[in-house]
Amino acid sequence: MTYRNVVPHPLLTLLLVVTWCLLTNSVHLGNVILAAILGVVIPKMTFAYWPDAPHGIKAGRMVSYVLVVVWDILLANVAVAWLVLTRPNRKMASTWVTIPLDIRTPEAITILAGTITLTPGTVSADLSDGGHSLLVHALDAPDPDAVRDEIKTRYEARLKEIFA
Repeated sequence: MTYRNVVPHPLLTLLLVVTWCLLTNSVHLGNVILAAILGVVIPKMTFAYWPDAPHGIKAGRMVSYVLVVVWDILLANVAVAWLVLTRPNRKMASTWVTIPLDIRTPEAITILAGTITLTPGTVSADLSDGGHSLLVHALDAPDPDAVRDEIKTRYEARLKEIFA
């Protein structure tokens, strides 16, 4: 019996344990034990549905990516609040931006789409059939090409490194 037989997705197990403790708002011993049991059982039950699970994710780069995203969310909250409070709707340059994707793994595309949606002022609206481009709505984008370039360099490039 190998380690992978017991815990097929260690990061998912850890995520489930932390999420359970956060949802129940408790880190008592019994609650943590239940979370650990769920964290082992759920990945084992769903292992067959993960044939192409990503391998070799660079955890250090993922941590730095999360920090960049959290920082961007904080800044975007202030920027959008300022925009909404000081600029009339008719002066906003709301637009749709197509982001051509270089990343191909579903996990990386999902993280990119989630990042865009979590950042105030932008929302991921659609993914092309082949997964080659993402349609994004920007609240105020006088230069749509700049929005596209920023998403590609700030987020997609980092995700390419993480999932390489």
